[in-house]
Amino acid sequence: MRLIFMGSPDFSVPALKALKQAGHTIVAVYCQPPRSKDRGHHLQKGAVHQAAEQMGIPVYTPTTLRDAATQREFASHQADAAIVAAYGLILPQVILDIPPYGCLNIHASLLPRWRGAAPIQRAILAGDTETGITIMQMEAGLDTGPMLVKKNVPITLDTTTPLLHDTLAEKGANLIVGTLADLDDYRRQAIVQPEEGVTYAAKLVKAEGQLDFSKPAHQLDRAIRALNPWPGTWLDHNGTVIKILKARPLDGDYGLPGQFSHTTQDPLIVSCAEGGLALQTLQKPGGRPMDVLDFLRGHTILSSYLPKIIE
Repeated sequence: MRLIFMGSPDFSVPALKALKQAGHTIVAVYCQPPRSKDRGHHLQKGAVHQAAEQMGIPVYTPTTLRDAATQREFASHQADAAIVAAYGLILPQVILDIPPYGCLNIHASLLPRWRGAAPIQRAILAGDTETGITIMQMEAGLDTGPMLVKKNVPITLDTTTPLLHDTLAEKGANLIVGTLADLDDYRRQAIVQPEEGVTYAAKLVKAEGQLDFSKPAHQLDRAIRALNPWPGTWLDHNGTVIKILKARPLDGDYGLPGQFSHTTQDPLIVSCAEGGLALQTLQKPGGRPMDVLDFLRGHTILSSYLPKIIE
């Protein structure tokens, strides 16, 4: 097939490569414009942009798809379908209607659960035991289109956003290739999304990363696994921000929420509304990630709580 590929971040790259390797002709790649990544305001191309250039595919970076000139340019590629994976721009109806097979979206959840911007993180935060990939025929609504095929992926008590992100990216790449191989059949059997079970994966905000120990330990553990690398999770100890990169939830009573303690097995435990959180990997701003014991030996911030262990 002649395809337009529309995607921007790392998540989208495996699908782009898989489609090319499967023998499809990628006539154009659409992605977000280069962004400033440092204080020097140097523009950096996104992961899909870089991958497409390495593959010799023309790249387009419009800031909107709503103007007539951009829509004419899109139509000029004469693609059979457009494949969309974490693109970042709204596709108006006129764009959706241009390819004969429309626009197919690789969405990182089991729709209709977790429509929207952050489905991977929201699934972990909510304590879901599974998520997956949905290949969807796109409509003008937010992730509302008919579902062509789904693939389930388990979420365990050790699942982190980076691990789940990479797993879903590969699953999505394989699934879209298989879907295109029998596209007419999948389109005939498409299932309209039910209204029951709809949830929205709101965009992450930085404030979500501050741990609130008036919540249960298992909920905070999910936040640590879901919100790294961004916005990250942290605690504020007397004005000093300490990043929490890894922890382990504990059952039992460890005192008032926010109180520090330790056991022979866990050098630093923070009490929560239910249970405690055994901190395992910590980081000061500007510092490197450290094992909790090395952190305590090297920083006086919390060492007063654990004099015997530090010695």
